[in-house]
Amino acid sequence: MRIFALLFPLVFAGFIYAQETTPASRQPNGDDPPSAASDNDAAVDGDAQISKLESPFLQADLELMVGNVQRPNGIVWFDDAIYTVCNGDWTIYKIDDRSGDTVTFVFGVRNGSSLIAEETESGFDLWVPDAETGNLWKVDERRAAPISVAAELAAPWGIARLDDESFLISDTRSNSILQVPTRGEPRTAVNGLRAPTGIARQGSLFYVANGGSARRGIEYFELDADGEFTDLQPLVSGLQNTSNIAMGADGWLYFSYALGTRGVIGRVDPAQCQDGGCGNQDVEMVVFSDLPAPLAITLSDDMRLFLHSRYRPEFYWVQLPY
Repeated sequence: MRIFALLFPLVFAGFIYAQETTPASRQPNGDDPPSAASDNDAAVDGDAQISKLESPFLQADLELMVGNVQRPNGIVWFDDAIYTVCNGDWTIYKIDDRSGDTVTFVFGVRNGSSLIAEETESGFDLWVPDAETGNLWKVDERRAAPISVAAELAAPWGIARLDDESFLISDTRSNSILQVPTRGEPRTAVNGLRAPTGIARQGSLFYVANGGSARRGIEYFELDADGEFTDLQPLVSGLQNTSNIAMGADGWLYFSYALGTRGVIGRVDPAQCQDGGCGNQDVEMVVFSDLPAPLAITLSDDMRLFLHSRYRPEFYWVQLPY
C-alpha cells in the first residue's frame, strides 16, 4: 500500500501531462458557437481515420482569396483552379486557387448553382446545369461556346455523373431527380423530393439535399445491381436550407446550410448515418461563418475547403486536417 501511495501521484501527474500536451486540430476559444463536435476519431473506409475538430473554424480563421468575379454562384475545384459561374455577366471564370488571379473562361452560361469537372484525354470538360435557361451545358478546355446537351429542363440545380452516357440532375421545380443522357430525352429517376438542390455520389450511393425541408435535410438512394434506383432514405435531418453538398477525399460528406441567416458548413461520415439517419446533433460543424446563407462550396484533392456567399465577390478557403 505504501508503494502504491508513492506511485499514484506520479501516474496521475503523467496522465494530466499527456492530456495537456495532446495536439488538437483547432483549439476552441470564447467566440466558438455552442454547437461543436466531439473529439472522437471516425473511421474512413475501415482503415484511414480523421480527427474531428474540437471546434469549428470561425470567420477569422478563413483565408480571403480576392478574385475578380462580381456575382459568382456555383463553384468547382479542378487542377489548381476554381471555376465559377457569374450570374451578373453570364460568364464562367477561372480563378487561380492560390493567387486569386482571374481570367474569363467562356461566355454563355447564365446561372449555374453546381458544376462538375471531368478529366479527359485532351484536357477536361465542365458540365453546368443552368436554371435560368433550362439547359445542361458542356464546356471543354478549348473555351469554345457552351454546347447544350439537354434543354427545356424546369429548374436544374445539382449534378452528378451516373454512367458514361448520362447524369443525374436535381430539379427544384419538379421536386425530382432527372436522368439526363448526353444524347436522348431526360426521364424522371427519383420523385417526391422537396426543392432538391445539391447531389453527390459515393460509389452506388447518391446523396441529395432537400433545400425546401429542414426535416428531410439530406436523403440518399442507391443504384442497385439491376440498374434500378431504390427508395429515398433519410441521411441527415434537421438542416435548414441545405444547398451545396460535396464528397471529400476523406470519405466524409460536406454540406452548406443555414443557422438563421448565417451560412455554415457541416459534415458527417455517411456510413454512420445510413442506418436510420442522423440528426443535426450528429453533424460536425466545420465552418461557422459570418457570411449570409446560402454558401457555395467545393473541395480540392488536398482537402482545402473553398466557399463563398452566393452572388458576393469574396472567396474564402481553409485547410482541413487530413
